[in-house]
Amino acid sequence: MLTTDLIKLNNLQLAGKLVSDESLLGIQASNRSGIGTEFEQFRHYTPGDDPKRIDWKLFAKSNQYLVRESATESNQQVRFVLDLSGSMNYTEADVSRLQYAKILLASLAYLSNRQSDQISLYSLQNGTIQTLVPAGKQSFLKLVATLEAAKANGTWDSTATSFPEFSRKQSEMLIIASDFLQVNDEWVNLIQKVSGPRREIVIFQLLGDQEIDFTMSGFYRFQDLETGKEIELQADAIRDTVRQRSADYLTQLETSLRIPHVRLIRVRLSEPIALVLKQYLTS
Repeated sequence: MLTTDLIKLNNLQLAGKLVSDESLLGIQASNRSGIGTEFEQFRHYTPGDDPKRIDWKLFAKSNQYLVRESATESNQQVRFVLDLSGSMNYTEADVSRLQYAKILLASLAYLSNRQSDQISLYSLQNGTIQTLVPAGKQSFLKLVATLEAAKANGTWDSTATSFPEFSRKQSEMLIIASDFLQVNDEWVNLIQKVSGPRREIVIFQLLGDQEIDFTMSGFYRFQDLETGKEIELQADAIRDTVRQRSADYLTQLETSLRIPHVRLIRVRLSEPIALVLKQYLTS
């Protein structure tokens, strides 16, 4: 399902469920811990199977009798972090980075909730990490409602940002959705501070095609979405420089985040979210 269609649904809980179900279809068993390991696979119904195991909602979409095979519930701690700085309002082809991030996190939270993980939600805004939804009863519904209402604005002007003191008595997963654009290595420094053997960190870096390829031509007014500053430039004159600097930065970021238990997943806003989720769950 296209991201624009998911946005038009105007129902984050439903969008997350649709993406999750689509991404899980046909996935085989995974050795990875955490999100997505509840399901070994979907397979076709055979005589002798309990009809209660048929996924009737998938039947309505595919007209196939599919049985869900389940593995052991993980019951681990999964913490979601949403970047709410102004640059998350960046939009391409009617899809904003913030909208994409919301659907992605809602989909991951849906999967995690189904396997009885403890889920919580945090935001990063104006240099501060805030707890938006603590783990507890009805945390999934609260998380979805909070995501729907979240607004992005302001800058990240602090290099001293730190996460709340998370528990390390049990293994946990930290999932971050952001453009991961930085000025003074603030993101890298933050990840280095919180990484550890009992915390798996997954970073979804969300970027537009133009931020990577920069194929624009003609005069444009460019605006810094965090400071509001604007500048008019001839796109053709700066194309090579922008492409080179973008490539250099992304390569440098990959190198800096080659840290044990840290995984960087680069995502284009033009990519179907279900495909991104499936690739994450199977790799």
